[in-house]
Amino acid sequence: MTALILASSSPRRRELLEAAGASFIVVEPDAEEECGGIVSLTAQRNASSKADSVAVRHTDAIVIGADTVVALGGECIGKPRDSSDARRMLSSLSGTRHRVVTGVAVLSRSRRAVSSAETVVRFRELSAAEIDSYIASGEWAGKAGAYAVQEGARGFVESLDGSYSNVVGLPLELLASMLVQFGVDTGGWRMPAWR
Repeated sequence: MTALILASSSPRRRELLEAAGASFIVVEPDAEEECGGIVSLTAQRNASSKADSVAVRHTDAIVIGADTVVALGGECIGKPRDSSDARRMLSSLSGTRHRVVTGVAVLSRSRRAVSSAETVVRFRELSAAEIDSYIASGEWAGKAGAYAVQEGARGFVESLDGSYSNVVGLPLELLASMLVQFGVDTGGWRMPAWR
């Protein structure tokens, strides 16, 4: 059976795939992330770069790359640089509907598939004290939009329209359908539910 590789340094993506029941190994990619332009295309480009950086070293494997960005209006919101940037991001997302877009790239020696999933998330109004408390928790670090829906920021969300696993960082429904094209059996995967 062909090895399945997750090209990611994200523990959340690894945890999602493990919980789904997938058999895979993790190899950290060597790729820069960008944030700008059309959000879905940016996420797809970033996902492809991550997958490509690993696929060149593992030519007999099926490699998965993913990248998640948050979009508010037309603005791409990536990962915060520091706590001040995280505070700015959370303040801008407070009381809004925003989009979470994850690009997914799946590569093998003879095939390439690239797509993206989008989920609309509605945040309730957040108080300055709530934002300060969340910043103090450190959960914002390394997270697109400066929040983790599967952790303390779960209470910020009023509604979620689309894939929950997409907001965590890897749209399992989309990935499973893509992997079928590569001959991977995903029929037994368990999909996480929101709430």
